[in-house]
Amino acid sequence: MTVKTLTAIELKTKLEQGEPLLLLDVREDYEYKYAHIPNSVLIPLNKIPARINELDANQAIVVLCHHGMRSKRAANFLVEAGFTDITNLEGGIDAWSLYCDSSVPRYS
Repeated sequence: MTVKTLTAIELKTKLEQGEPLLLLDVREDYEYKYAHIPNSVLIPLNKIPARINELDANQAIVVLCHHGMRSKRAANFLVEAGFTDITNLEGGIDAWSLYCDSSVPRYS
C-alpha cells in the first residue's frame, strides 16, 4: 500500500466537513510549541516506533511535519506497520500557514 497525500486546502476542507481524522504531528517539541494545527497530536518522528501502540491502526491519520519530508518517512513506517488509512500532508505546517491559517507562524 502506498501513502496517500493531500494538500493543506484539501485537509482544511476535510476538517471543516467534520471528517474524523487524527492529525499526527511528527516534529520536535520546540517546533510544535511554536506552531501547530489545533487538536493535532505530537509524537516526534524518532519516538513513533516506541509509541506506535498509542495510535489506532484503522483510524484515518494525516501525518504532518514542517515541510512534508519527516511526515512522509513516518507515514511510510506506519503503512509498513499495518496501518490502513495514512495520508501525508504535502508542504506540512508551512503550507497550512500559507494557504489555510496565517495565524500559524512560519519558521525556517
